[in-house]
Amino acid sequence: MNDWHQTLSSGTLLLIAAAAIALILLMIMRWRVHALLTLTVVSLLTALATGIPAQAIVNDVLLKNFGGTLGGVAILVSLGAMLGRLVETSGGAQSLADAMIRTFGEKRAPFALGVASLLFGFPIFFDAGLVVMLPIVFAVARRMKATVLAYALPSIGAFSVMHVFLPPHPGPITAAELYGANLGYVLILGIPIAVLTWLVSGYAWGLAADKMFPINVPDLIAGGKQDDDQPKQPAGAGLVVSLMMIPMLLIFLNTGLHMASASGWVDGKSPAVQFLRMVGSTPVALLISVLAAMYFLGTKRGMNGSALEKTLDGTLGPVCSVILITGAGGMFGGVLRASGIGDALKDSMAHLGVPVLLGCFLVALALRIAQGSATVALTTAAGLMANAVAAAGYNDWQLAGVVLATAAGSVAASHVNDSGFWLVGRLLNLDVATTLKTWTVNQTLIALIGFALSAGAVALLG
Repeated sequence: MNDWHQTLSSGTLLLIAAAAIALILLMIMRWRVHALLTLTVVSLLTALATGIPAQAIVNDVLLKNFGGTLGGVAILVSLGAMLGRLVETSGGAQSLADAMIRTFGEKRAPFALGVASLLFGFPIFFDAGLVVMLPIVFAVARRMKATVLAYALPSIGAFSVMHVFLPPHPGPITAAELYGANLGYVLILGIPIAVLTWLVSGYAWGLAADKMFPINVPDLIAGGKQDDDQPKQPAGAGLVVSLMMIPMLLIFLNTGLHMASASGWVDGKSPAVQFLRMVGSTPVALLISVLAAMYFLGTKRGMNGSALEKTLDGTLGPVCSVILITGAGGMFGGVLRASGIGDALKDSMAHLGVPVLLGCFLVALALRIAQGSATVALTTAAGLMANAVAAAGYNDWQLAGVVLATAAGSVAASHVNDSGFWLVGRLLNLDVATTLKTWTVNQTLIALIGFALSAGAVALLG
């Protein structure tokens, strides 16, 4: 694979990519083929069509990208689902839902869920935060006897804007380093841009989408409608919040130490710092949270070991489909990267002769459409555009705006090659068409609004 070079033209590669995406949509939406089978078949056909050596397709491309995606998703979704199930079965989700409705009122419950997700999303990665927060979202929607999108999209959209725009998430940190931007300026400028973007793309769109697409609350994580089977003495809302704060604080510790060591404030190579960063890594932070929840929501409340084991074991079956389909989505995106389709689309965009700021947005957008991962699109676009940005003579505040504009491009048009597309769709029990009409629209709104605000900031701060 290392000795292979793509010889097909950019136009041919783009046609293959378009045909592959069309085939995925046709197989799933028209022929009703299971998404895992569809993505595997189309990934194999795309690899063959683009000329990837046959001996490298299975191990070096398909399995490597499938396993790479699972490595980042499987443990997080599994642990997050366990935590969510413990919160749900203990009555804690319902207690927290009732407390939120009493505090904020019924009409403001979607807004309150979104604000809570903005706070949790500051240090927690998108997929982990999503799985931990959804049981609360579902409990609030059930409490209101309402359809789910008005409550879910504000929360999911909040995690997305935080992950895309703000340090300490990896995309904006890497882009800031490549552009030579100050992380503090990125953070100061990024917070209002992320919040304003969320108000439209997450909150307002969630309310609108709920009216257009009334979707019942799914039972995937809870394992059934828990309103009919609540414990006589449910766990308190304060305990649930405390347990959910554990991963947030530990992950924030990890990212804070990373930023401190990068700035030279602490010795990043010292054993103590490395140990604390390990404890604050997302999988370990979630593991600690699950162990704490097992004690406080299970053992301490009288649940014996076998019942606790059965509760957690019952969580894994329903999320296996989510995990495998998400891995297959990552596999398809990996094929597009390995085949050179992402580079072909990037090169096509580079010849348009557009202004630097718009070019950053468009290159990130092209890479996002071509290969799926927002983080890969952002970091790759920043690397490609770094010299042009340096030559443009932006000041420190403007460089922060360029980072955010590039980040905006990296999130648009989530579709079938994005593992997040499948994760959100399956967790909300949406079919592909509805996921495109709801989640993809949310991601595109984030891109357009985020770029408009970022470009405005660059113009005003010049």
